[in-house]
Amino acid sequence: MIDGSLPRLEFWCDLQCPDCRTALDDVRALRAQYGDALPVELRHFPLEKHKHAYAAAEAAEEAFAQGLGWPFVEALLARVEELDARGQQLLLEVAREVGVDAEEVDTALIDGRHMLTVDADQAEGKAIGVKGTPTYVIGGRRLDGGQSQDGLRERIVEIAEATKSS
Repeated sequence: MIDGSLPRLEFWCDLQCPDCRTALDDVRALRAQYGDALPVELRHFPLEKHKHAYAAAEAAEEAFAQGLGWPFVEALLARVEELDARGQQLLLEVAREVGVDAEEVDTALIDGRHMLTVDADQAEGKAIGVKGTPTYVIGGRRLDGGQSQDGLRERIVEIAEATKSS
């Protein structure tokens, strides 16, 4: 680690999960507090109970490939209820709204170019014990926000600060 740098924060997320939408407030607050010093990485963990979560993860990967991943993720999580009813139509609409090439998102969903990334995230998540979303991993510690998010931001700050000073 570079002197004074912070460990990477992995945000394990299902883009159709209302709890992940709530957790995004913590992620925003952490990014505001630490800026680029705290690298935040979105990791995909689409849950079977959410029928459009896997496609949403693929669409998000295409948005990241186009340099607009976080705006897409934030806009999509703001509309999780709509995703259940509108599926791929909403994914393309959100892409257009944030400036992502929606035709390329549509093509990516058809050709499956981001399936390996989503599958790899899901497999790694299972291997490290992710059972639900949101889950955070920082400094080698896994924090499960699927049951309760109370105090998680404070715990993340505590781990980040402890890692920074060591």
